[in-house]
Amino acid sequence: MSKHIIPHSYQISNEDRMASNKHNSLLIWFTGLSGSGKSTIANVVEQKLFKKGIKTYTLDGDNIRKGINNDLTFSPEDRTENIRRIAEVSNLMLDAGLVVLAAFVSPYKKDRENIRTIVKDVNFVEVYINTSVDECERRDVKGLYKKARAGEIKNMTGISSPYEAPVNPDIEIKTEIETVEDSVKRIVDFITPKLLRQ
Repeated sequence: MSKHIIPHSYQISNEDRMASNKHNSLLIWFTGLSGSGKSTIANVVEQKLFKKGIKTYTLDGDNIRKGINNDLTFSPEDRTENIRRIAEVSNLMLDAGLVVLAAFVSPYKKDRENIRTIVKDVNFVEVYINTSVDECERRDVKGLYKKARAGEIKNMTGISSPYEAPVNPDIEIKTEIETVEDSVKRIVDFITPKLLRQ
């Protein structure tokens, strides 16, 4: 089948789109346990970037699993496919010249390494939202930990399924000792030079 796929040559390039937007495209990948604060922090980062005129879009588990990935379970194989599809969607958005904020548990190291391969390392910033299982379970914003403890949810990351923490993330945020505001400032300060057009 792949030998019959011939890409069309379009006249407007990624470079053209980034020049029009006046910033580089970038994927900011937030990883961490459920309830760690990924979506909360990504949301505030997006607001800060949007106010600066940066063209952004946020992807998270809810808006992906309800649509493009609604056929996937939470088995290890489907988790890997979930992240692969998200990386491919992100790559299209990068080609469109956007800054993509992706907030996903993404528990497996090999899957996060695959994202770097798909979008190219230069376009990828890994943000590890480091929050302990105890704290995430205490927050339990979606009631998932309670359901997992009751046996209603299988393959719950941090409870019955492993989370492989990043060894060398670009940024590590410890939400139990850092405020959202301080965390967001660190992230925005880190990515700002990467957004600047040369």
